[in-house]
Amino acid sequence: MAKPTFFKRLMLWFFISLSAIGALVALTIALVIPSLPSLESLTEYRPKLPLRVYSSDGFLMAEFGEERRAFIKIQQVPKKMKNAILAIEDRRFYQHKGVDAVGVGRAIVKNLAGASHEGASTITMQVARNFFLSSDKTLRRKISEVFLSYKIEKNLNKDQILELYINQIYLGQRAYGFGAAALVYYGKPLEKLTLAECALLAGLPKAPSNYNPFTNPKRAIQRQREVLKNMLRYEFIDQKAFEEAMNQTLHFKESRQSRDLMADHASEMVRQTLYDQYKEDIYTSGIKVYTTIKKANQEAANEAVLRGILDYDRRHEYRGPEKIIDLEGKKFEDQKAKITDTLDGIEEYNGFIPAVVIKAESKYVQAFTKKGDMVDIKNDGLALIQKTLSDKDLKKRKIKPGAIIRVIQKNKQWEVVQLPKIEASLVSMDPQTGAITALVGGFDFNRNKYNHVTQAKRQPGSTFKPFIYSAALEKGITPATIVNDAPLHFSAAETGSGMDWDPQNYDNDFDGHIRLRNGLAKSKNLVAIRVLKAIGAPYAQDYASRFGFDPANHPAYLSMGLGVGSATLIEMVTAYGVFANGGYLKRPYLIEKMVDSQGQVIDQANTMFQNEETPRVIDPRNAFIMTTLLQDVVNKGTAQKAKVLGRSDIAGKTGTTNNQVDAWFAGYTPSQVAIAWIGFDQPKSLGKDETGSQAALPIWIKYMQTALKDMPIQNYEMPDGVMIRKIKSDTGTPANENEEGVNEYFYSEFPPHNEIHLLN
Repeated sequence: MAKPTFFKRLMLWFFISLSAIGALVALTIALVIPSLPSLESLTEYRPKLPLRVYSSDGFLMAEFGEERRAFIKIQQVPKKMKNAILAIEDRRFYQHKGVDAVGVGRAIVKNLAGASHEGASTITMQVARNFFLSSDKTLRRKISEVFLSYKIEKNLNKDQILELYINQIYLGQRAYGFGAAALVYYGKPLEKLTLAECALLAGLPKAPSNYNPFTNPKRAIQRQREVLKNMLRYEFIDQKAFEEAMNQTLHFKESRQSRDLMADHASEMVRQTLYDQYKEDIYTSGIKVYTTIKKANQEAANEAVLRGILDYDRRHEYRGPEKIIDLEGKKFEDQKAKITDTLDGIEEYNGFIPAVVIKAESKYVQAFTKKGDMVDIKNDGLALIQKTLSDKDLKKRKIKPGAIIRVIQKNKQWEVVQLPKIEASLVSMDPQTGAITALVGGFDFNRNKYNHVTQAKRQPGSTFKPFIYSAALEKGITPATIVNDAPLHFSAAETGSGMDWDPQNYDNDFDGHIRLRNGLAKSKNLVAIRVLKAIGAPYAQDYASRFGFDPANHPAYLSMGLGVGSATLIEMVTAYGVFANGGYLKRPYLIEKMVDSQGQVIDQANTMFQNEETPRVIDPRNAFIMTTLLQDVVNKGTAQKAKVLGRSDIAGKTGTTNNQVDAWFAGYTPSQVAIAWIGFDQPKSLGKDETGSQAALPIWIKYMQTALKDMPIQNYEMPDGVMIRKIKSDTGTPANENEEGVNEYFYSEFPPHNEIHLLN
């Protein structure tokens, strides 16, 4: 028998191999097809959307979740975005049936010819892989991918498939989907992107880490240009659009989180509340929380607190640079790499940008910032460091080339600042409803997450006095009552503290016999103590609880009249709200409504939601008369700076604790009540003259300049049961028609006394 020729042996081997491969493929298909997953996760797509927190007027404050997502319907995807994706990923998407045979053939030819390493994976195949399969390069996975793609195409139309791809694909920076990527990389929604910006995003799916514009800007731009060339080649754009896009300089968002409004402490309050209810599920729930925060108010509060901190530091000595780099007398360009590396390791807080001094003169400083800008600082921007710049002894100057400082930019002007040791906070609410309109818990949430509005229990000082006076009105004491502003001495037995006590006025000045109204306006400590002694500390302690104060935090001693207990800002804004709204205790709330991922409003049975009907806790006459007393604090007392607002409906009280440890201002109108505070976390003196009027009131004023801007003046209506009588200003007794005097308010049942009503 003749031996088979080489050709016949080759053909035999070929057919045997082909048969084996065919059998293997058939076996694989037989195993794969029955095991293909259900398409329920596609047909009923529920992306893992983060918890998002918004202001009442719809501005994003924060998002919480492991994955950044922003689901967008296919109808809302800009055409240029869709075209950019198709041009680079699957230009025959609307022609093929899930697997592009033409594309596969083209890829094989190009890869064999060594012209490129071109893939043939379609958008449908990528959807199949992203939802159901691993990225393992096995035959079974490849076959599964092909058959799943056909199955997907059979059950979904092209727009549905593209919508899934656009929302599910991973694009780096924890961003899933192009809607989220637009916010992460550019800080704006997808519909506001330019063609050039869309092209860069379209290039990310191939390798998000390799083409990340934050870490690999050159590669990202190269990939973007490849996308634009494909768009031109396949006639998605014309030559003019191509050239414009190629010439556009891209600017990427540098902040860590995409948001419209900085309100970190308020956002964290919302997160914690929802976490207590839903646990880890909140991070993938897609719940949208609309708070009571108003954007304009919150921005004004942010700026007011920041300015209050900056002004405080200006009034005190500059502590010096954070570090010194030895520049060795070399030129800036020779030292730029060293400077940049050093600045990269220093964190930025609340816009306080690290910078290295390059030049320092008596009225001019040039500095290079962490953001890569060379900035010139002069005039008022040097206020914090002017003293050291003017020092004639060059060796004593703290500011010199190589010094690491902090700078901020306000109204296009640069200012030298320093990371503060002081803290400050502000909270405001609508006293008619309890809705919190602004909340700043401290200088910077990322530096100190402690919320000074809700967590810090501080001595309220003289801001507590109005609640003593309010209690006194119920005991028959009137604004016309004469109180002796003179020294007092209490023995250890009387104080209950084991020590004698000789209380003093802040200025160590005594006015003798004065009307109660003037005693509150001037914040006279001895007047407050005599009033408290007359009505009894236990009664005042119980009465103050009507305003929401915990009696345990305000022991029933005479020192309570000076505010030596403890209270938080949220308690103070609640309490002052009672005066502002005519006697109702409105508990502050932060959450207006919650909406699930399907747009349905969620049940709002939660303590942070709006109030139900609340009871009146003090007589409306009391609230009215107290408001007139607190208006005099503004008109002729310790808060006269507030007259700059030019309003007749402002009432409030300054507060300064012993040795100027805490400084407060609590003030209100019928539509807005706000509390400002400033102090150190570890209590110590703010310094000489750092009173509530000096340190806290300017914060409140700056906030109210915005909060009350478009609100008409609302004067309080006098309720029934209040009478106005003319009294003698020196005795508080009734004045005849022909006598000089002043008008005063009284309860109908407590008219002015014919004899001097004296607390001696």
